[in-house]
Amino acid sequence: MRIKKTRRLLVCIIYIIIGSFLYSFAVNTLFIPHGLFSGGLTGIAIILNYLFSLPTEITVIILNIPLFIGSYVYLGRRFVYLSILGIISMSFFLYLTRNWTMQIQDTMIASIFGGLISGAGAGIVIKNRGSLGGTDIISLLINKFFSFNVGGITAAFNFVILGVAAVLLNLEAAMFSMVGIYVSSKVVDAIQAGFNHKKTVIIVSDLSDEIAQELFDNLQRGITFLHGEGAYTRQDKKLIYTVVRTMELSKVREVVQKVDPKAFMSIIDTREVEGKGFSVEDIF
Repeated sequence: MRIKKTRRLLVCIIYIIIGSFLYSFAVNTLFIPHGLFSGGLTGIAIILNYLFSLPTEITVIILNIPLFIGSYVYLGRRFVYLSILGIISMSFFLYLTRNWTMQIQDTMIASIFGGLISGAGAGIVIKNRGSLGGTDIISLLINKFFSFNVGGITAAFNFVILGVAAVLLNLEAAMFSMVGIYVSSKVVDAIQAGFNHKKTVIIVSDLSDEIAQELFDNLQRGITFLHGEGAYTRQDKKLIYTVVRTMELSKVREVVQKVDPKAFMSIIDTREVEGKGFSVEDIF
């Protein structure tokens, strides 16, 4: 058990380092050369770099220190340790790639691809239980005490950063940066949800036991029986409840059609699933 936890921890560390590199690469090769910036505290660090020539990799760490103190107290050590790893890795790669370039002349293309790459990096880090600091931590801390939506808080902070950049730098840079930030947020959401989405399936049949056994034999997914009553017939019904991946849905249909062609089946999009078979177990 301890070996498995250590292996999972090492995998998370490797992915967080990879994600930090991708994010830093996008900042130094796509955002900064075109006068753009990312969201969050990294965006603030980039703005300070434009205005006062402060090194981005150092400013990012300084801005995040108070947040790490607060998050250690209120968000737990696991999150803090992996977030510190993310910030230190990002700062190192910001320094390492500071002179790297990409031959892209079009600012819009740089903004879009910068958003794609930085979003992929941030998404990988968050998916592995870490963060790149900044608004991630601020949003979680505010949510802890006031129950505000995390996504809404992050969007509000980024809107303020865009406004400041429009005033201190120029409006055009802020507008192009807004495109990059939007693309980045969508990529993060896609990675968080997983490209292989889940479906909740509810099946009503007089052959529920047979269908459940067939599904279990073919998919090895957890299945729960729900007890209901037909509103018209007043007969007791045993409903099948299960969650499957989208790619497994065709097999579910095949099994139901084979066992009971008259069965009623409801398929519901499921945004998030936690539990055995779907989520990464705690690594600490």
